[in-house]
Amino acid sequence: MHSITKTFKNKGLKLTPQRIAVYEYLLGTREHPSAELIYSALIEKFPTMSLATVYKSLKTLCKVDLVQELNLGEGNFRYDAVMQEHAHFQCNHCNVVFDMMHVPTHMVMEAVSKNQNFVIESSKLYFYGTCTDCQGKSS
Repeated sequence: MHSITKTFKNKGLKLTPQRIAVYEYLLGTREHPSAELIYSALIEKFPTMSLATVYKSLKTLCKVDLVQELNLGEGNFRYDAVMQEHAHFQCNHCNVVFDMMHVPTHMVMEAVSKNQNFVIESSKLYFYGTCTDCQGKSS
């Protein structure tokens, strides 16, 4: 696990209990929650925390590369504390988002870079379809 304390100290940023709580929540889930879901999960333990504080914490955690922001085209962002390069799959039926650690995203980046003569600095790769649970529910 990456040391949030060390990262914040190196960046000269204040490490608050709320920032720690948001980060630890993201480390403990594979659900790729929105800021609103994180807020709902943490409000009981942090009753004075506002939704704005969650948004600010997420912005800071993204800025220091401890969390990534996912734009899956839903009108709001989701967040992921898994920082190694990987793709995501979102089910079009239940909206669950899965990590796809086995997808070689670096190969896609290399192919685009080579074929288009681009210098790619970062990427986000999303797949959309029907998860196995929803396939079983289809009629």
